[in-house]
Amino acid sequence: MHVRRLGDPSDFLAETAPLLLADEARHNLMLGIAGMLDRRPGVYREHHFWIAEEAGKPVAAALQTPPFNLIVSQPQFEGALAALADSLATDGTSLPGVTGSIPEVEDFALAWEARTGSARSIRMRQRIYRATKIGPVAEVPGRARAATAVDRALLVSWVRAFVEETLGEPSVRSPEETVDARLDDTLSGFVLWEDAEPVSLAGWGGLTPSGVRIGPVYTPPERRRRGYASALTAAVSAEQLGRGRRFCFLYTDLENPTSNRIYTAVGYEPVCDSIDYAFEPARGRA
Repeated sequence: MHVRRLGDPSDFLAETAPLLLADEARHNLMLGIAGMLDRRPGVYREHHFWIAEEAGKPVAAALQTPPFNLIVSQPQFEGALAALADSLATDGTSLPGVTGSIPEVEDFALAWEARTGSARSIRMRQRIYRATKIGPVAEVPGRARAATAVDRALLVSWVRAFVEETLGEPSVRSPEETVDARLDDTLSGFVLWEDAEPVSLAGWGGLTPSGVRIGPVYTPPERRRRGYASALTAAVSAEQLGRGRRFCFLYTDLENPTSNRIYTAVGYEPVCDSIDYAFEPARGRA
């Protein structure tokens, strides 16, 4: 098993296409980040790519945009993720955690723990959903509109609230950076649902060859249980599919039964479950 490190997102996408596009929904996060870096290299401060090969064929892939988690693909060869873990550890790569679908995220985490002595803890259990069409939703007062730079302060406030509510802590990337990156990009953005005033937010971006990721979706607590998030998610998803995307993807927190229910109600179907792990370094090791 051979592991190569790449620096160019275009090369990474070209070489891993057969592997990642075999299950585009499962790999939408990796494809979306690599695609963004291909178009806008400066959107992350650092980026690293790895490919595990067997007989010259890619059998697993990983990427990291420090200080964020490593993201791993579904392997096509037994031992590929263990080889990745060994290669990264040998190179002295420091990982705050790993994100991926089950079971591959478990396989990598187990190999990393064995190789480094670190210990994992769960930050979040998630489910990946995919939609190819959007069904009718109950009528809700208001309408959807694209957010603009005029809405920046509100977007920053709501993105910060979303992150703190879902993660329980501030993100390693500031809400200002997140909002500005999307507002400055024609292939991502935010949409607001307005009912006399803005009452709900949905983002879109992370383009893959055939799809787009929807999220974050946030409604302030005092505006919830009125159907705004359902109506907005349906509107944003339908608009993206109407632009010619084959798929819309989104992630949900498995601890939030409301979000899982409303997305299936508008046409999303579950693909697989995913885990976001944090790594605690072994004592005496940085």
